[in-house]
Amino acid sequence: MSLRKFVNKIDNKNCLKRVSKEVDPYLEVARTLRENEGSVVLFERVKNSDYRIIGGICSSRDNFSLAIGCKREGLLQKIIDAVDSPRDVEIVKRGSCQEVVERDVNLYKIPILTYTSEDMGSYITSGVFIANDTEFGYNMSFHRASPISKDRLVARICQRDLYRYMERSKKDLSVSICIGLDPSVLLAAAISIDIKINELEIANSLSSLKLVRCKTNDLLVPADSEIVLEGRITREKHIEGPFLDITRTYDTAREEPVIEIDCITHRRNPIYQALLPASREHELLMGMPREPVIYRKVNEICKCRDVILTHGGCSWLHGIVKIDKKNAGDGKKAINAAFEAHPSMKHVIIVDDDIDIHKLEEVEWSIATRFQAGRDLVMKRERGSSLDPSADDDRMTYKIGLDATIPWDIDIEKFKKIELGK
Repeated sequence: MSLRKFVNKIDNKNCLKRVSKEVDPYLEVARTLRENEGSVVLFERVKNSDYRIIGGICSSRDNFSLAIGCKREGLLQKIIDAVDSPRDVEIVKRGSCQEVVERDVNLYKIPILTYTSEDMGSYITSGVFIANDTEFGYNMSFHRASPISKDRLVARICQRDLYRYMERSKKDLSVSICIGLDPSVLLAAAISIDIKINELEIANSLSSLKLVRCKTNDLLVPADSEIVLEGRITREKHIEGPFLDITRTYDTAREEPVIEIDCITHRRNPIYQALLPASREHELLMGMPREPVIYRKVNEICKCRDVILTHGGCSWLHGIVKIDKKNAGDGKKAINAAFEAHPSMKHVIIVDDDIDIHKLEEVEWSIATRFQAGRDLVMKRERGSSLDPSADDDRMTYKIGLDATIPWDIDIEKFKKIELGK
């Protein structure tokens, strides 16, 4: 599915907000998106630009389920199935992303947003980087990037798969940055499990995808992308940051790679996609792909029913796991398995199968009525997330797990949740 088809679906549900007045990419668009968080917003007139801007595409789980074609409660299993059964992607000769080809590169023609007045500059936040390695194959992943000239970007590339591709390359690494994709492709790009897994094939398993070859390099990109920046990750470095991160705190400035852009292709009447940092969509894109990883690991020691990384914990530091408890030690074993699966997690709560983990009042009720700290608390000191500002400089932190399941050796009737009217 293309971004435009997805937007049409949102519009048909009367859930698309249109802004017809002229807006400024400097702070104003970000402010409007924050005021309308949870909604998909289309800005139809942008100051000094022929582009339109859209934001909020990934701001709810309902949007992901709409794009993938499943019920909201089926998202977790759908992601697991896509990772287990990736599908080869069809390669086409022509793609709408190449309706316009600009070899005279000028990044400043694109209405890239500035989100706060303290940012180093404007930032591409929804850019999906695509690269290829002779051994590991294709990689699709998110990295923020900021223009430092009309044909150069500096990008924050964390030490994950793309970083390894850069280290293995004996020359500049070809890369294409795709902007303007539907939620199923964005979700696949956010999945990081094994370097040999092709996220493009996962995307095709979530929702039908087609690829087209780039104009100035040999990479394949989603044919319906709104914008594609074709370029090379060079050996040159430039200061990147500060920039707002998922924890609503500033990430520090550091030396990062410079990307030279050789060509820009885009659809006619292009739509620039913005992804609001430290927002629901930022959290969902980071957190949702970790939930199946936690699910799988917990499922190895007991029956796991559901997993969520909560918004209050930035969809990264706090988790809730629902299990079908069959043995006395299942709760604490689930705590340890969850921390092992997601080492960045700081606090995790384990609950029984009768608790709806998407309703935090029910989770709190479970803690209030079933948890005793002297018996059910697990605390350990380990390396945590680099995003946690309270952790030590070496990322050491205290992690806490709460086993809020019904105690095994006590009359279960004392803990039964009574439903009125039933």
